[in-house]
Amino acid sequence: MLSDSEIKELVNDFGSRVNEGRTIGQIIADNEIPRLAGSTVLEGKVSDSVFSDSLKTKEGVPIRLMFRGNRISTHDVNRGAIPFKDQVLAQNHDHMLNLVKDTLGSSQFEVDGLLPSSTVIPAENLNLLMVENVQRMYMAESSTSTSLFQHWLKAKEEGLSQLEYAGHEIEVSSLTPNGKLPYLMDTPSTKDKVDRTIDPSYLFENGVCTVGQYQHLRNASIMAFGIVTEYLREKGMVLVDTKTEHGLNAENQIVAADELYTMDSSRFWKLTDDGSVMERDGKPVSFSKEFARGMVKDTNMQFSTEQSNEIGVRYIDGLQHLTGKAFQPDLRPRDQRIIESTNLILDALT
Repeated sequence: MLSDSEIKELVNDFGSRVNEGRTIGQIIADNEIPRLAGSTVLEGKVSDSVFSDSLKTKEGVPIRLMFRGNRISTHDVNRGAIPFKDQVLAQNHDHMLNLVKDTLGSSQFEVDGLLPSSTVIPAENLNLLMVENVQRMYMAESSTSTSLFQHWLKAKEEGLSQLEYAGHEIEVSSLTPNGKLPYLMDTPSTKDKVDRTIDPSYLFENGVCTVGQYQHLRNASIMAFGIVTEYLREKGMVLVDTKTEHGLNAENQIVAADELYTMDSSRFWKLTDDGSVMERDGKPVSFSKEFARGMVKDTNMQFSTEQSNEIGVRYIDGLQHLTGKAFQPDLRPRDQRIIESTNLILDALT
């Protein structure tokens, strides 16, 4: 395991270097991956994806290549680049995927020689279900508009005794900041430019998914939540909440898409020896993106180099706690990593 001083030294010495590089769109435009010429490039909040009609496996299954970036987004605003964030989340996701893929399924292809730190993810180009599947076991204090905490605050201000949230009817007085919920709640949200928490009935009424499809992804997600919870208990941690995405594959099966149980898509809190939530300065000791959200002081704020490095250190530290393994950075230039990983994937699949 890397010590705190070793992590800080790594981030300070190589942080700017691992952040440098072109977008995948520019790399394709520069014709450095000829087999992706003419592909569609979709830029996301923190990662990009590439697909085309001709990009298929030898068996004819459509491929979507996802390229993780170092960008960090909070409150739907890009705040800058975080050193090693792409590699940390790649290893985080890879580790958790191995725990739950039998339950949630996976769109990813396995490619021999592709490192867990690879920021290029080869996956089937799914027919996505346009819903963010959010599961909550605690009411975490959060500044995001879709959070249960913000809805609870509003209900208290309005003097309501009961709160309706994503189809759940909850006694306002039964909730406490960072307190455990009476049961694991499914609280889906839209995948709009600005997400909205919704009642599951909205999904059926608007053709987002069928009742049966929602029951499948909900029940599979509850089971996976339990698997990860049991795993984390051995690490002295608890899964607070998580967000997963799903789609239909070529065989019309519902499988997980994108990242699973990462520090960007989930909250993890550290536990004391007696199993209670560990606190520091009155707040849970957390491994998630929430600490970065707490650093935001105004709407359009961009993180400074010092802040970005601090966040990078926290991500690496969190990864080591989650996996119990030392972080193994890939120090090749970002462009080289992307091009070589992409060619390895294309050689294996196409």
